Amino acid sequence: MNSIESAATAFDSIPAVHKIWQEFSHPWPVPKVWIEWATRDILDRVRQAAKEGILAPNATTLAHTILERAQDLARPHLRPVLNATGVIIHTNLGRSPLASEILDQVNTVAAGYSTLEYDLQRGARGSRHDHVSRLVEVLTGAEAAMVVNNNAAAVLLALSALAKEREVIVSRGELVEIGGSFRVPEVMALSGARLREVGATNKTHLKDYAAAIAEDTGLLLKVHQSNFRVIGFTKAVSTAELVALGHRHHIPVMEDLGSGVVFPFTLDGIEEPSVKGVVSTGIDVVTFSGDKLLGGPQAGLIAGHRDWIDAMKRYPLARAVRVDKMTLAALEVVIRWYLEGEEGRLPLWRMIRMSLDELDVRTKSVAEQLQRRLPPIVSVTIGDDSSEIGGGSMPGCRLPTKVLRLKGGVRIEEWERQLRRSDIPVVCRVQHGELVFDLRTIFPSQETLLIDNIVEAFGLMSQPTISERGFES
Repeated sequence: MNSIESAATAFDSIPAVHKIWQEFSHPWPVPKVWIEWATRDILDRVRQAAKEGILAPNATTLAHTILERAQDLARPHLRPVLNATGVIIHTNLGRSPLASEILDQVNTVAAGYSTLEYDLQRGARGSRHDHVSRLVEVLTGAEAAMVVNNNAAAVLLALSALAKEREVIVSRGELVEIGGSFRVPEVMALSGARLREVGATNKTHLKDYAAAIAEDTGLLLKVHQSNFRVIGFTKAVSTAELVALGHRHHIPVMEDLGSGVVFPFTLDGIEEPSVKGVVSTGIDVVTFSGDKLLGGPQAGLIAGHRDWIDAMKRYPLARAVRVDKMTLAALEVVIRWYLEGEEGRLPLWRMIRMSLDELDVRTKSVAEQLQRRLPPIVSVTIGDDSSEIGGGSMPGCRLPTKVLRLKGGVRIEEWERQLRRSDIPVVCRVQHGELVFDLRTIFPSQETLLIDNIVEAFGLMSQPTISERGFES
């Protein structure tokens, strides 16, 4: 049989759609739209295989595969996961988690109408900036503040409003790239400002900035190397030195802090510059993230001198990058907690400050339960390891931790894959042929679910799905 005849036979083997659908119980287990979508997806793949002479599965098998795909489609695509990686600010998993009290306030504001842009005192239109700006000013010591939808937007807005069509002087060692292809030179170009590089990759002196200042200079920019470190033969200009230089020449100075820890924070011998410390230098503008070391929702916070902040608020781009009511509701609670000395209620700081003793007790408890529920062929051990801050914050710094290690009985890669297919997926690490779980990033209330998912995923290893036999859904 030649290839044309083989393909024709394969196409003839594809069951009619109505015959496949007859295999489903009624009423259908998921809404019809997902069955139809899944049918198109799976039959497209079957037809592609038929072009190569591969016979189609029978109607029963195809119905099973389509139902699997339909059930996947029917689930929300943005779903909660159990983060067992030990990476606290995990960018791929949503960065800083929020406390339930914060979510209660978000729900209260979002479920109905709110004072988003309404001034109750005057009974007239207000500004959405008013809800957190004053709180940020008090927290950081800045004259003025505003909030936009993320830190990249904060940087773009500041460059556009303060230095469009003018030169911005920045050290070559600070032309960073942050995740998702956020590169300082590219953002600079988008803003309309012109980049003026000074110094070398590893060394930049104050005299380098001074020599570059010209009539066209619009801004001196410092970018915190938040997601990498340069060590060895290095030199960088301090924020205070740059501020003094800028003010002598009547040029504004800006620093992009990125991570945005409020108060001094040292880990593994590395000190993260604080927003409050940078503001105290007299800097004109500082930008930082809401969902990194602040521990709140995604947002870009801008603090500094009133004239520059007001200029940004008036700039047309500000409307395009403004935040919504849910972000403001969450952020207001976070800032209030800092002001009240209650930042320890934020999940971020609870995880960072979690002691080895607490982790040891929790990990031993989970290990004992797993040993009772998994077959003896599975090795369950506890080991020393380290957690990470993550999110491009404090690179190379490690938090000592205890981890749970599992191996034996099944292919580890398949076990890990099955964990990701759970109703509430589990994301863990695979190291040296073992599954590794760090409970620092698992809430105590999630431990039972974690154990159930691990046991269930192991049990499913001996039951390959239809999709694993040729039609991946």
